[in-house]
Amino acid sequence: MKIQENISLKAFNTFGIDKKAYFFGIAKSIDDLKEGIQKAKEKGIPLVILGGGSNILLTKDLNALVLKIEIKGIKLIKESETEVIVEVGAGEDWHSLVLHCIAKGWGGVENLSLIPGTVGASPMQNIGAYGVEIKDVFQELKAIHRESLEKKIFQWQDCKFGYRESVFKNDLKGQFIITHVVFKFQKKPIFHVEYGAIGKTLSEMGITDLSLEAISNAVMHIRKSKLPDPKIIGNAGSFFKNPTISKVQFEIIKSKHPEIPGFPTESGVKIPAAWLIEQAGWKGKTFGNIGVHKLQPLVLVNYGDGDGKQIKELSQKIQDSILEKFNILLQPEVNFL
Repeated sequence: MKIQENISLKAFNTFGIDKKAYFFGIAKSIDDLKEGIQKAKEKGIPLVILGGGSNILLTKDLNALVLKIEIKGIKLIKESETEVIVEVGAGEDWHSLVLHCIAKGWGGVENLSLIPGTVGASPMQNIGAYGVEIKDVFQELKAIHRESLEKKIFQWQDCKFGYRESVFKNDLKGQFIITHVVFKFQKKPIFHVEYGAIGKTLSEMGITDLSLEAISNAVMHIRKSKLPDPKIIGNAGSFFKNPTISKVQFEIIKSKHPEIPGFPTESGVKIPAAWLIEQAGWKGKTFGNIGVHKLQPLVLVNYGDGDGKQIKELSQKIQDSILEKFNILLQPEVNFL
C-alpha cells in the first residue's frame, strides 16, 4: 500500500473542508488495513479511519495516518425462498448498495436511499430514516482490533444498537475497524410508507402499486427537496441528533410552547432538533462562508472556503441557545477531528 504525505482531505469529506493529512493511504484489503495500523505505530502517530467522509468535521490538519477504507465486494452467502444473507465490504458506497438491493428485489433498505457514507459506517451510526434502521437488517459484522490485529465477529446483540448509537461509538470506541458487514434482506418485503412524507409523496407521484423502487424514488425525492447536495454545498447531513426528553420536561416546555412537536418513545418524548433550531432563530443564518441551511436548519453548511473550526463554533452557539431557551442539550451526530 502506498503511503502519501501532506495530502489535502478536501475531496474526502462532504463538508469540503481543506485540511491536510500528514500521511494518507487507501486500504483495499485486510492486509492493507493491517499494514496501515503497523505504519502508524512505527511512526508513533494516531491512525484515523476514513469512510465516505460524510460524518466528520475537520477542524485542523491531522498529524496522523489517515487510512481510507475501500474494501469492496457484495457476496451472497445464503438464500432461501424468503430471504438472502449478503456480506458487503466496508468500503462499498451505501446508496450504491441500496440500489443493488432494489435491482435484485431484496427489501429492507429502500427507505435508507441516498444516505451518504460507506457500508462500514452504517452499523457504527445505526443509520436510519423513515421508520427503518440498520439494526432491522443487520446480521453481523467483521472487524480488526487496532492493537492485536485479531479478527472479531460481532453479532446483533454485541453491537448494542440505539438511536444513532452502537457499542462502537461508546464502550468500544476507537478499538475496532470494521471490514465487512453481513445483512439479511427480504425477498418478500414489507413496505414502510407510514413515516414522514413517503405516503403523501407517493400519492403526488401518482404511484398506487407499491414497490421497492417506488419507495426509494419517493425517499430520494423528499431528501433532495430538503437537503443540500454535498457536491454543491458542503455539509454532513443532519448535524445534531433529535433529543429525547422526559414526559415531565416535555409538558413543561409545551406549557410555554404549545406548538412543540413530540413523538412518544419507550424512554420519553423525541423532539425534532430542526424545530428547536428554527425556534431559536438560526434557520437560514449565514456567517461569511458558513451557515445554517435555509430549508433544513438541522444542516450546517460550508458555502465555499469555510473553516471547520468556525462550523464547530457555530454548532456550539446553537447548542448554547437551545439549552438556554428549552433546557435541552443537543448532541452532535458529526465527529470533530
